[in-house]
Amino acid sequence: MGPMTAVFPSEPAAPSALPPAERRISRRVGAITESATLAVDAKAKALKAAGKPVIGFGAGEPDFPTPDYVVQAAVAAASNPKYHRYTPAGGLPELKEAIAAKTARDSGLQVTPTQVLVTNGGKQAVYEALATMLDPGDEVLLPAPYWTTYPEAIRLAGGVPVPVVADEQSGYLVSVGQLEAARTPRTKVLLYCSPSNPTGAVYPLEQVEAIGRWALDAGLWVLTDEIYEHLTYGGVTAPSMPVVVPELQDRCVVVNGVAKTYAMTGWRVGWVVGPADVVKAATNLQSHATSNVANLSQVAAVAALTGDLSAVAVMREAFDRRRQTIVSMLRQIPGVACPEPQGAFYVYPSVKALLDRPIAGRTCTSSVELAELILEEAEVAVVPGEAFGTPGYLRLSYALGDEDLVEGVSRMQRLLGSAE
Repeated sequence: MGPMTAVFPSEPAAPSALPPAERRISRRVGAITESATLAVDAKAKALKAAGKPVIGFGAGEPDFPTPDYVVQAAVAAASNPKYHRYTPAGGLPELKEAIAAKTARDSGLQVTPTQVLVTNGGKQAVYEALATMLDPGDEVLLPAPYWTTYPEAIRLAGGVPVPVVADEQSGYLVSVGQLEAARTPRTKVLLYCSPSNPTGAVYPLEQVEAIGRWALDAGLWVLTDEIYEHLTYGGVTAPSMPVVVPELQDRCVVVNGVAKTYAMTGWRVGWVVGPADVVKAATNLQSHATSNVANLSQVAAVAALTGDLSAVAVMREAFDRRRQTIVSMLRQIPGVACPEPQGAFYVYPSVKALLDRPIAGRTCTSSVELAELILEEAEVAVVPGEAFGTPGYLRLSYALGDEDLVEGVSRMQRLLGSAE
């Protein structure tokens, strides 16, 4: 089995010193690392295809099918010549209307269709928003642990990611004091995500307001990722920052999508909502990058957003059950500290106490090495904390079947329980 360290380099590769004509890859793209979560998922699937009984906790993807009424809308659209041609780069008018209505319904944020850009998934929404807001050298405050794509998108857009680290002692929530300490004259944007990938942390209302007021007073922009807005548990809610602090709306960009709420990860529909001038500029960028999102996917998204939220209610019930199971089982492993997530579908346990101790005849000095050991010895795929900016942790998605979840964590219990 190949070394997992190749998947999780701690630093981007150094730019080549070769003359331009001899450089095969640009410095800008050469510095990008592969998506660690997708790499782990691909490796797990390849091993499974080769006959290995691997259980994968790597991908952030609901294990439910897309609701049938959404699929049928796309099937019908495939027979309509209207959708066989180019459509507006910024999105189908009916989908932009649906996004504006959904945003008002679900978060209370009132926007018009001119403030909406439909993108090829949430990742494109994040990148295009950053590319529109950032000039070279602009700094972005990035609470860590962070989603592995954020720093790469910031760098690709010419910005400088500035991690602001929170640990399990704070519930993975950064404070205003930490953010202020990291702010410099070059700071332009705060990238905020609640519920969080990878930790499942959800900022409470008073902290959302405090951070929003601080950003407003500091004259910063906020890019807020609300992709997990409907996946919260135990009565917890995830307030939208521009709703909590209305004065911030003119300097706030929201990204979202259908992937998690409607089990539509493969359909690739996300969106940017923000001030009209920012959205227009981002739409200009997309007009040269990809043009319109696939029309069948957009029609499917209209069906999803104009329908009810019964699909997410079913998923949330299952995720809540799995959340409680995985937290309980991980806490039974000596040396594993696992906070209980309040949102999304991830746990982010600390495994620092398992490092530098013999396990199955090997001593791991990093969570990268521990993830490699777990894959080789227990045939369980997890993502090490290095991918999210905080070594010494593991991320496990509990968006997989109950039986696989229990079997996978049981294997980890047997392996890691042998630590001396």
